[in-house]
Amino acid sequence: MITFTDRAREEVLSFLGQSDGEPEALRISLRDGDLKGGPHFDLTLVALGERKEDEREVDLGDFSVLVRETAVDRLEGATVDFVDRVNESGFEVSTRDAENDSGAEASKADATTPPTGEIAERVREVLDNNVNPAIAAHGGHISLIDVQDTEISVEMSGGCQGCALSAATLRQGVERMLKEAIPELTAVHDITDHESGANPYL
Repeated sequence: MITFTDRAREEVLSFLGQSDGEPEALRISLRDGDLKGGPHFDLTLVALGERKEDEREVDLGDFSVLVRETAVDRLEGATVDFVDRVNESGFEVSTRDAENDSGAEASKADATTPPTGEIAERVREVLDNNVNPAIAAHGGHISLIDVQDTEISVEMSGGCQGCALSAATLRQGVERMLKEAIPELTAVHDITDHESGANPYL
């Protein structure tokens, strides 16, 4: 259920070695409150005799860990490490939920990052200087969303989103202008959600 890095295991055993009397265990408890950055945990050494009725004892060989039943799922697949940074040191718990959240945020950031590169710059130049001024009279706007080699994806908004003539505007007007200005461009994909258009021109 829980994995301790070698450094974390060494630190736990060091603390346990300094104790006298009754065997001790490491209690991992979920910190109260909704904290940014995923679940946060507190780690404390307690006597095994202090185990609560709602706690589960996890035998990790060299020592035992006490975890409340309500936190077991949150700690499934978690890794405990001991970090020693300039301004802080101590145990750090990384859970699968936190890793998934970080991955999701990274994916979201990647999805919203404007594409870069020579083709992207040339496409934006055509859209800004030629295309968008022409369709602005209809309340429309076209944005570059993605560039994959010589293919691009664009999104229509405003009066163009959901407009009955949007496909014709793209193929007969926008795509033609882009390919004339950028001969190496091979495809222009429309990824607009036209069904949710709130104010189409036609």
